[in-house]
Amino acid sequence: MLNKETQWPVEAPIKLSLVLDLLEKDGLINQQQKIQLGNIQTDKRKISIHPLISVAEQGWQSATSPSYPLSLETLTKWLADKVGQPYLRIDPLKIEVQKITALVSQAYASKLKILPVEINNKELTIATCEPFISAWEPELSRITELTIKRVLINPRDLERYLIEFYGVSKSINGAVNQKTDEPTSLIQNFEQLVKVGKAGELDANDQHIVSIVDWLLQFAFEQRASDIHLEPRREKGRVRFRIDSVLHVVHELPIVLMGAITSRLKSLGRMDVTDRRRPQDGRVKTITPAGKEIEMRLSTMPTTFGEKLVIRIFDPEMLVKSYQQLGLSKYDEQAFNTMLESNNGIILITGPTGSGKTTTLYSTLNQISRPEVNICTIEDPIEMVNEHYNQMQVQNTIGVDFAAGVRTLLRQDPDIIMIGEIRDCETADIAIQAALTGHMVLSSLHTNDAPSAITRLIDIGMQPFLLNATLQGVIAQRLLRTLCVHCKSPVEIDRGMWEEFAKPDKLKAPKTIYEPNGCEECRHTGYMGRTGIYELLTINASIREQVTTQTNLDQLRATAIKNGMRTLKIGGAQKIANGLTTMEELYSVLPQHQL
Repeated sequence: MLNKETQWPVEAPIKLSLVLDLLEKDGLINQQQKIQLGNIQTDKRKISIHPLISVAEQGWQSATSPSYPLSLETLTKWLADKVGQPYLRIDPLKIEVQKITALVSQAYASKLKILPVEINNKELTIATCEPFISAWEPELSRITELTIKRVLINPRDLERYLIEFYGVSKSINGAVNQKTDEPTSLIQNFEQLVKVGKAGELDANDQHIVSIVDWLLQFAFEQRASDIHLEPRREKGRVRFRIDSVLHVVHELPIVLMGAITSRLKSLGRMDVTDRRRPQDGRVKTITPAGKEIEMRLSTMPTTFGEKLVIRIFDPEMLVKSYQQLGLSKYDEQAFNTMLESNNGIILITGPTGSGKTTTLYSTLNQISRPEVNICTIEDPIEMVNEHYNQMQVQNTIGVDFAAGVRTLLRQDPDIIMIGEIRDCETADIAIQAALTGHMVLSSLHTNDAPSAITRLIDIGMQPFLLNATLQGVIAQRLLRTLCVHCKSPVEIDRGMWEEFAKPDKLKAPKTIYEPNGCEECRHTGYMGRTGIYELLTINASIREQVTTQTNLDQLRATAIKNGMRTLKIGGAQKIANGLTTMEELYSVLPQHQL
């Protein structure tokens, strides 16, 4: 039956024949493709497959010029435009799972193939993949006492999130309701609001808790999160993911669950589950559904309302990159290789927390690793286990700190030593002694830029003549968010502003630069992924002359720039000129003296 006004089917699932007719009419496929795929209707096993999935599985390119892939998402957006219904690409980070699943039961949603995705005081947004079935709208509107707004989503997402959202909600509700009749035994905190007769602390090995933790980790892997924050509050616990340097609130959980989830993760990380008063560190190694190995570093901290847990996620593929993938320019790569040509001395990687120092260290070790070279590391903690290195973990409880660890490594006939971080005079001193005895030492340090590393080492007690004898170079770095390739757009450049910005190297102004816009691919942030900018200070004769007990940092920087050091600002300017990022993003990470 057809609607007389629109000529669309009424209360009927969308047919493959209709989709193929519309695609051919719009010039997206040819008649031969239509006939070829139309034969699928004779196969009873495939009739139940949604037509958009059937078309997407062919892997076709559009017949337009230029052509583009007829993916499931592209086809869904095309169909939404065709039938005049709003299109939605679900961003799980923006879905209030507990709130929406409480409105519509899983059985009802699954039967009608609908998914609630958003709610406010007046309106309930329902996603569907069947544009012509609407008989459920009046009934649902009456039950919820809300106006129904329908949107079209791709059928694969509908299948997936019907299971995922309701599964998570069921696990949360099951865990909360399981022990409501037990006496209070809430996690220890410093500002506890006692509620008599409420839920006791849940078992970390309860199947509901296991399911929630598994979902949480899988969700983080899919969303490219680098960190997971589990933060207890008075009434609820908050879960946040850090994606491309920005924290996103993912979920709010009942506070009674937070202790059990934290205990489950602490147990997986071989940490002391019973000790909640002291900070602890642990690690977990797991495999994603896609088969990739993932390393996770766990860190707990007692806070006002209980234990906060942060999970740092390390993808081995992300930790070991080529120089080009790291973002090093040809000029910087050449300078870095010159530093590494020496078979002894110290090379320092500097920058604030989260600037990619660990990735640069591991990538460098990977570049110089050979069967005839003995590489030993001392780390706190070991970020990524690698079978090609001899790695030692700092264990302060038994007296194995960085300095003691390096002393041990020196007796292991090393060629290259990697020290996770130089934190004090003792560690710096032993690193210098290792370099003086013919070893290559790589380490990290927290400073604002490359020249500051020299003054920092002098400040903690290093003798200038020892630095001159051992230091080969310093690399300062930052991470910049890169523009989303799907939605960035060119804008005209203010050449006067560029010339002022690009001093002192006087980089030629590009014809255009790009600005962020935001789309479904990048969650409307305008950015996707990150790249590094670098400042390489090579220690030569003119630099050594300035390394004294009275070293002037400004003069040291001026000499370094005169000798060819390109500052972080210039590295960022090159990325802007190449259309990778923006001035706003660069200014957000630059040290104060380069602004």
